[in-house]
Amino acid sequence: MGEVFSKLIVYFDKPFWVGVFERVENGKLSVAKVTFGAEPKDYEVYEFILKHYYSLRFSPSVESVVKENKVNPKRIQRDVKKQLRDTGIGTKSQQALKLQQEQCKQERKVKSREQKLAEAQRMFELKQQKKKEKHRGR
Repeated sequence: MGEVFSKLIVYFDKPFWVGVFERVENGKLSVAKVTFGAEPKDYEVYEFILKHYYSLRFSPSVESVVKENKVNPKRIQRDVKKQLRDTGIGTKSQQALKLQQEQCKQERKVKSREQKLAEAQRMFELKQQKKKEKHRGR
């Protein structure tokens, strides 16, 4: 089994604080989005990860390039500071979230169409039954 890399980005997207979980597994990126509401404290984020990480709905996987090279610890610290300054999410993450949103939209459309057809069928049968009761004796 390959390595799995995870990253959480928390940013302010008016009017809420949003967290984006990025997971790279076997060279494929999948993303989950969580709305926190008020600004979460560090311990609240940690608690959320411990309790709810495995119940997150990640988007379908998107191809991603993972570079495996050793990096100087000071370089890592500089990169972390740079990422903290920059707001927003990466384009791959945005694509994965958009893909998940479209997938959910299609599922909703199918479900609502089925419900509408079932309701129409039920109403038709009800009308037919009333019609038969009305003209039974004649």
